[in-house]
Amino acid sequence: MNTETKRVALVTGGSGGIGRAVVERLVADGFAVAVHYAGNKEAAETLANSITAAGGQAIVVGGDVADEGAMIAAFEATEEALGGIDVVVNTAGIMILGSIVDFDLVDLDRMHRTNIRGTFVVSQQAARRVRAGGAIINVSTTVTKTQFPGYGAYVASKAAVEGMTLILARELRGKDITVNAVAPGPTATPLFMNGKDDQTVAQLSKAAPLERLGQPQDIAESVAFLAGPGRWINGKTIYSNGGLA
Repeated sequence: MNTETKRVALVTGGSGGIGRAVVERLVADGFAVAVHYAGNKEAAETLANSITAAGGQAIVVGGDVADEGAMIAAFEATEEALGGIDVVVNTAGIMILGSIVDFDLVDLDRMHRTNIRGTFVVSQQAARRVRAGGAIINVSTTVTKTQFPGYGAYVASKAAVEGMTLILARELRGKDITVNAVAPGPTATPLFMNGKDDQTVAQLSKAAPLERLGQPQDIAESVAFLAGPGRWINGKTIYSNGGLA
């Protein structure tokens, strides 16, 4: 297989949820993919092995996205194994809910370390390494617009993601690299389902005009567009939410 001409993507948080759907969608588009994991190496290896068995090309890289050394190593491993990097999709993130007045500041720091520092570290490495004609895609949330109670700390982290993403797009002027964010609405992933009762999930599933929860594949379609044909979209947040906001 010619790795010099094949486009290469690194997907952080690629072992489950939206990240897994993104990996599978990019592979379908002909990408070689580095599947990143933070804690679930087995899931990442299972996904990569299934891609390889089907004739695709995938490797596994690990590490804390907020750890600069770990991310340098992950980027270098991807470049060495696959020949370079054209697209970086940063789906890695955590969500802890609670009212601002009662929120545990330890949880705040933990979430912001992954969501803000992690996005910054990955974006920094991507800005240094992505080849011309490539794309950097981060993940925000539609709740920056819907402003649901209980999401204050999470939204604070994702508003920061949007801010740094849109500025990086302008800082990379002349590099032929697009930088965008995708902001999912309620999406049927373990991250979303955790801690929600059936009534809450049912209410949220009816919130969008299309009257269903998003599926990880829906978000992956938006990512694939930005990673491929959507070259004239740059410095934007794309709300992938079925019309919720």
